Amino acid sequence: MSDGISDESEDVVGVLTERIEARFGMDIDQLKAAVAAAPTADPDAADVVKWYGLLVEAQTVLDRAEDDLLAALETQASEVDDPTMGLAQRVSAAVTARDGRAMVVRWLLDPDAPGKKDLAAGRLARFRPRTGPAVQTSVPHQPAGTPASAWRAGRAVR
Repeated sequence: MSDGISDESEDVVGVLTERIEARFGMDIDQLKAAVAAAPTADPDAADVVKWYGLLVEAQTVLDRAEDDLLAALETQASEVDDPTMGLAQRVSAAVTARDGRAMVVRWLLDPDAPGKKDLAAGRLARFRPRTGPAVQTSVPHQPAGTPASAWRAGRAVR
């Protein structure tokens, strides 16, 4: 791949951790703490931290699935049984999940990625959570000379 991550990379999480740290100029744990302290301060950082967490989770699932498969293969004779084939399929699904999440993290880190500078970017921005309420939540201004109790009851006194 052109972004420096080969398909055979054993340490996808490590490579992306380095890229995240370089992009934001801080250690991944510091970035997580900064996003936790102010989640709306930098929406890009919040997205990266969210997807990085999902990536780490997927890598953990993959590691566990690979360990289970290796343990099962060590007890097999020459033929692989159905439960072991199921473990192999679990590894395959875990690799797919991990790679998909890694692709999202790479896309989030690339400012020139397709869809970030065109019409799609505007559509994407609408999916971000709102930073404030969509409707007015404060009490409307009370007209002068109207008793507060009448105004709160929804009727003006004439």
